[in-house]
Amino acid sequence: MISVEASADVSEDAAIGQGAKIWHLAQVREGASLGENCIIGRGAYIGPGVKLGDNCKVQNYALVYEPAVLGVGVFIGPAVVLTNDVFPRAITSDGTLKTEDDWDKVGVTINAGAAIGARAVCIAPVTIGSWATVAAGAVVTRDVPDFALVAGVPAKRIGWVGKAGLPLRADNGTWVCPQTGSRYGEHDGGLREVSD
Repeated sequence: MISVEASADVSEDAAIGQGAKIWHLAQVREGASLGENCIIGRGAYIGPGVKLGDNCKVQNYALVYEPAVLGVGVFIGPAVVLTNDVFPRAITSDGTLKTEDDWDKVGVTINAGAAIGARAVCIAPVTIGSWATVAAGAVVTRDVPDFALVAGVPAKRIGWVGKAGLPLRADNGTWVCPQTGSRYGEHDGGLREVSD
């Protein structure tokens, strides 16, 4: 069953997966695609053609501009902004109002399991790796590797996180999750899970 609050504005041309919940004052634009069990918080905006995988959570007042693509299980914190214009201007160089034809949209891609903290801003075009965490208030201006923990303005890697979201601890050349015991090894500037 899909649950849409009466004050939400959901386009008839949007594809909404089973189990989705769309809260008060949220807007889901034409051509957007929400996977199963997605939650769209109060006042959140999902732009035209944006794609969300199953089990995504977009918290209150987050702005997900097209052509963003979110993988399965992505968390978008309150008031997060995913931009879509590298050189924003309201008018062209001759002073006329820009139209849709004057705009070259670029998107933010967020891979499976990643989390974006409250009020963070991701400046398109960037890719956030699987299971990565962007700290609250960070401004992401370049790609983030899988399992990276980034913070600051501009965001820089300050550590690694596991699938449980907790910072990993170094242990004899690998990284270990304190909750699950899963081990990760560094590979090509990122991490990947390794078997014992």
